[in-house]
Amino acid sequence: MKDDRAAFEEERRRAAERMAADEELAGAALSVNVAADRHDWSYQWSWLGLPVIQMPPDIVALQEVIWETRPQLVIETGIARGGSLVLYASILELLGDGTALGIDIDIRAHNREALEAHPLAHRIRMIEGSSLDGAVVTEARQAASEVERVMVVLDSNHTHEHVLAELRLYAPLVTVGQFLVVADTFVEQIPPQEHRPRPWGPGNNPATALRRWLSEAEGFEPDPFINAKLLLTASPGGYLLRVR
Repeated sequence: MKDDRAAFEEERRRAAERMAADEELAGAALSVNVAADRHDWSYQWSWLGLPVIQMPPDIVALQEVIWETRPQLVIETGIARGGSLVLYASILELLGDGTALGIDIDIRAHNREALEAHPLAHRIRMIEGSSLDGAVVTEARQAASEVERVMVVLDSNHTHEHVLAELRLYAPLVTVGQFLVVADTFVEQIPPQEHRPRPWGPGNNPATALRRWLSEAEGFEPDPFINAKLLLTASPGGYLLRVR
């Protein structure tokens, strides 16, 4: 039988393009996102035993990105309950190399204990402190300087100013061929979360920060395939590849 993998991959990409151009489908997906968020849908998933606090399509996309690009260091701002660090660590473990470095202003004792007791703890490192603190940034830069391939996920405080500051500090650590992921850009598209009040919302969120940063940054491009195929995502347009 003829090897059809290249043709299959090409058709997947064409289908994603068609899907992204389907305005009716996009509207339906947004309606589902808004309704599901009222029930904390992203809080209902775990990865290898720890809450991951991501939507399932984003979990799969992050897995794809790490497997395909093989970063040696994944830096994430915002640890929460630790499931996303375990997600990254599990793929790195299968690849046989790499560390998931989590930064959080408040690593609660029970979350730290769960991560330190996890079978993948040897792939995980944590820094407690604000992602904007000079000492924290210096430590992250040092870790990045020790490897060749660095990926960054920004998923902490979601205000415009905080995310913009993170982008300016951490995007330069991403190496060519690796991904920068700006999480929760869908905050721009959904009504204020009355059931879960936050200091961010429409007009003041990761999406507005990303737009501002892209106007001043060079070398990053939104990945057309990942962003096109994600429907029920917390991070529309938030997957960027460093191309130079």
